[in-house]
Amino acid sequence: MNLRRKYVLILVGFSLVLTLGGGWLSWTVARGAVEDQMDEKLVWVAGAAAEVGLDGTTLLNFSQPGDSIGAYFSATQARLERLQRYVDEAYVFRRDNSVIVSSVSPTELPIGTPLRWLDAYGPELEEAWEMGEAVTPAFTGDDGRLYKYAFQRLEDTDAMMAVLVPSDFLDPLAGFRRTLLIGATGSAVLAALLAVLLATNIVRPLERLSRVAIRIQRGRWDRPVKTERGDELGRLSRAMERMRRGVVQRDEQLRLMLAQVAHEIRNPLGGLELFASAALETDDREERLRLLSRVRREVESLNTIIDDFLAFARPLKAETRLHDLREPIDDAVEMVKVGLPDDETTLQVHLPAEPLMARADPDHVKRVVLNLVQNAVQAGTHVRLAGWLQHGEVVISVQDDGPGVAKEDRERIFDAFVTDKEQGAGLGLAIVQRVMELNEGRVQLLDGDSPEPDPHPGRLGGSGAEFRIYFQGSDELPPDDGSNDAPDDTHGH
Repeated sequence: MNLRRKYVLILVGFSLVLTLGGGWLSWTVARGAVEDQMDEKLVWVAGAAAEVGLDGTTLLNFSQPGDSIGAYFSATQARLERLQRYVDEAYVFRRDNSVIVSSVSPTELPIGTPLRWLDAYGPELEEAWEMGEAVTPAFTGDDGRLYKYAFQRLEDTDAMMAVLVPSDFLDPLAGFRRTLLIGATGSAVLAALLAVLLATNIVRPLERLSRVAIRIQRGRWDRPVKTERGDELGRLSRAMERMRRGVVQRDEQLRLMLAQVAHEIRNPLGGLELFASAALETDDREERLRLLSRVRREVESLNTIIDDFLAFARPLKAETRLHDLREPIDDAVEMVKVGLPDDETTLQVHLPAEPLMARADPDHVKRVVLNLVQNAVQAGTHVRLAGWLQHGEVVISVQDDGPGVAKEDRERIFDAFVTDKEQGAGLGLAIVQRVMELNEGRVQLLDGDSPEPDPHPGRLGGSGAEFRIYFQGSDELPPDDGSNDAPDDTHGH
C-alpha cells in the first residue's frame, strides 16, 4: 500500500471514529436525558389524573358490568374522557389486570374485561405495584407513532391507573441522529479530500527525491538537488544536496588521489629503472654499490608514498587510553634522528620531567608527531619540539626555521594533496588532522608572522612555521605547582 492510500485511510478512519463515536455518545446522552425528563413528566400526569376525584377503594367495589350505571361510576368515566385532552387513553384496573373504568365506553370495554396488553409490561407493573409508579419503554403504535404507558397506583389500594401518552419528543432525536450520520459522511468525504491533498503534497516531493537518489546512485551527480520546502522535506532535500556535493567532492578527491598516486609512483619507478639498468651495465663494484644504494632509497621513497596513501584511504580506529605522551613522542623522535639528512640539521626536544597524561591512541600520537617533525626537518635546518600542559590540555609544538607557509596556502594546508614540495603527495597534514579529530583533539598552524596566543621560552626565530596539536588532558594529572607551566630542557637533545 502506497503512502497516499495510507493517508486517505488513516484520515478517513479517524474522521469516522471521531464524528460517529462522538455523535453516538452525544445522541445516547441526549436521548437518556430527554427520556428521563419525559418519564418524570408522564408520572406527574398519571399522578395528577389519579388524584383528581379517583378513590381506589370505591372503584374496587365495581366488579360487574352492571355496576357501570351508577352515578359515581359515570362521573369517574366522564373525568377519564376529559383527560383525553392530555393523554390518548386512560384506564383503572385491578391486580389481575382486569379493567374497572376507562376513557373507552363501558359498552366497548365492560368492567372486568382483561387488559391483555398489560402482559407485555410485567416488570413495569411489578415496579408500579411496589413503588407506586412506573413508565414503560417506548413502543410503536398501529399509526406508526411512538407511545409510552405511565402507571400510578391509587393510594395503597389494589387499583392502578394507566395513561397512554405519545412519545413524539423522541422525533427530534431521530432527526439529530440523521444529522449526525450526514455529518459523519460529509466529514469522511472532506477528510478523504484533505488526505489526498496532504499525501500529494508530501508524496510528490518524496518521489522527486527518490528519483534524485536513483540519479546519484547511477553516477549522474552534475545536477544539484532542488530544495523542496522549508519543513522536514526541505531539510531532507538540503541534506541530499550536501550528500551529493560530498559524493562529488569524494569522487574528485579519489580521481585526484589516483592521478597523484600514478604521478608519485612514476618518479621512483623511473629512478629504479634508471639506476637498476646502470648497475647492470657497470663493472665497477663501488659504482654498482652506489647505484644499488640509490635503488634502495627510491624503494624506501616509494614505500613511504604507498604508506601515506594507505593511511589516508584506510578507515582509522582510535584505541584511546590514558597514558604518558612522552613515550610515543620519544619513539617518533628516535625514528627521525636516525634519518636526519646531514649534521647541520638539529632537532631540539623539550619535554617536562612530569608526565604528560592524556587520553589518546599511543600509535596515533607517534604517527602525528612523526609526520610533523619529518615535515619540519624537510622545511628547515633547526627544529624544536616541545610539550607542556595548558588549560587542561597537553600541547605538543613542532617548530622549524624554514620559509613558513605561504599566505595563499594557509587556509587549505590541511587539505589532501596540497603541498609546496617537489616530492610528496601532500597527505601528511591531512592525515594529522584526521588522526587528531579521531582522538578528539585538534591541530593548529602558527606562522612566523602571526601573533602567538601563548609565547613560550626557547621559541625559534625566523619566519618558520609552528604546528601545535592539542590532546585532552586527564583529571588524574598531578597537582599543578607551577613547574609545568612552560617546557623546560629536561629532555633536551
